[in-house]
Amino acid sequence: MASEATTVQVEGPEGVVREMRVSSPSRVLWPELGITKLDLVNYLVAVGPAFVEANGDRPISLQRFPDGVDGEWFFSKNPPRGAPDFVRAVTVTYPSARAHPQLVIDEPAAAVWAAQMNTVVFHPWASRAETSDFPDQLRIDLDPQPGTDFADAVPAAFELRKVLAEAGLEAFVKTSGNRGLHVFAPIEPTAEFLDVRHAVIAAARELERRMPEQITTNWWKEERGERIFVDFNQANRDRTMAGAYSPRALPTATVSTPVTWDELETVDPAAFTVLTVPDRLATTGDPWAGMGAKPGTVDTLLAWWARDLESGLGELPFPPDYPKMPDEPPRVQPSRARKTEE
Repeated sequence: MASEATTVQVEGPEGVVREMRVSSPSRVLWPELGITKLDLVNYLVAVGPAFVEANGDRPISLQRFPDGVDGEWFFSKNPPRGAPDFVRAVTVTYPSARAHPQLVIDEPAAAVWAAQMNTVVFHPWASRAETSDFPDQLRIDLDPQPGTDFADAVPAAFELRKVLAEAGLEAFVKTSGNRGLHVFAPIEPTAEFLDVRHAVIAAARELERRMPEQITTNWWKEERGERIFVDFNQANRDRTMAGAYSPRALPTATVSTPVTWDELETVDPAAFTVLTVPDRLATTGDPWAGMGAKPGTVDTLLAWWARDLESGLGELPFPPDYPKMPDEPPRVQPSRARKTEE
């Protein structure tokens, strides 16, 4: 007996229409809402142009869920076998110094093909495919810690916007699709990942100075308290966050959604889902349209980084899977270090 399958038409470049096969279209990906694989495909078709503008022409990792969001999942970084000929890859270098090809999405049909491969969450790099060593986006993740929530991240985002403006950068904001906020600023692709990470740390420390009771840059969870953590390590090479308009693998099928600064105080991130975002986009437009038209530089933030170094604030810890980095403090949990000293 033939397996269940259907096709969808997806507009491509120069008027091309792609006939994309979708196998098992009735497979339920979000059981709580009954959202199927075909629903996800239709979502990606509906938001396709905005999705590609935000995530296209970048190395991208696919977070795949063969048995739905309640099941096991894995990342695809190398292009999966059987990719259509219009789906390309670019060779990137990882923190280990190993180089490998990574998928690039250039048109909505490529995202639909990824959904056919059970991709739910799309994780684009902060750099473009042909200049993958040099980010063209400064990204800052505002991560609410236990005892805080989305409402606590909102004032932090507004103050961060002021900090970045003082550094000559225009900030854009989106919901994470969960409890936090992601603040982006377009930058010229002239600084390597480590320098951009240092720029993020400089901005985070300035934000922490202005809101010490609400903001923390402490890497160790035991030291963060009930504050918003500025996750500076999301700025590292090969560290990604859910892209704009990417669904999240949460029971409510929320979407990481760009919003305007004017609406940020009143938005409900839970209202942005695979089922609702297409209508929102059609009604309000894309708040991130043309975001990269006027990039800034990280020069001022790097001057702040140098200033902080002179005042005794040094490097911060890297993720545990990273090689030991220059001037990095010990990767030992503070409470464990104290016990060792005793």
